Amino acid sequence: MAKLNQIIAVEKGVKSKSLQDITAAHQKVQKPALLAGISRTYQPKDEEGEQLPPESTRVQVQAEDVLRETAASLTRLFDVTATKDWANCTARADVTVDGRTVVADVPVSYLLFLEKQLTDLHAFVKKLPTLDSAEAWSQDPSTDWWKTDAVRTIRTRKIPRNHVKAEATEKHPAQVEVYYEDVPIGYWTTVKFSGALPARRVNELLERVDKLQRAVKFAREEANGTEVTDQRVGEAVFGYLFA
Repeated sequence: MAKLNQIIAVEKGVKSKSLQDITAAHQKVQKPALLAGISRTYQPKDEEGEQLPPESTRVQVQAEDVLRETAASLTRLFDVTATKDWANCTARADVTVDGRTVVADVPVSYLLFLEKQLTDLHAFVKKLPTLDSAEAWSQDPSTDWWKTDAVRTIRTRKIPRNHVKAEATEKHPAQVEVYYEDVPIGYWTTVKFSGALPARRVNELLERVDKLQRAVKFAREEANGTEVTDQRVGEAVFGYLFA
């Protein structure tokens, strides 16, 4: 007895061949010259008249034959697809991580959905913002944010000062140069806050997604190992359509 994964493996080839066959059949019946035939003979008016050989063209394509060929090709496709879809209704497996069943008795179609979603989630988690590693962070219970220790810095103001380069004399005024001096006038106390995540937390989340991805793939392979019952749908369909 075949298994579901074997049916899935041959389905693509059957689909491809059926498409080629139906395309070829369509092209055949769209060419009137291939479906047309003729037979004619010539008889002169009297015995002395010109004798001409008979002419004939055979019918190269018979529509009923094309229908039979098309039915035969598509019957295989209909049967393979039906066998897969019927089996998908019963093929199930548990998603298990580290011995713990996360989701039980999951159908194949939902396992495929989970695989796609987990791929997207992995990309999302990988881009989560992380705390600046240059700072020391601790969690603030009052806000549930992360915060740094308070850092005190001096606030200064530039105050102009005069520097006498040369004293005044009877003939020349004093030579004075103005410069600015930074004078402390207060203090800033700064605490930084962040809603980002510690890198450790992001790595833990990524590891969980990775584990679940592997578990879902394993479950899909297990479910696809389900034995299938061949379905015979094509014959009934075309027995009605082209009868």
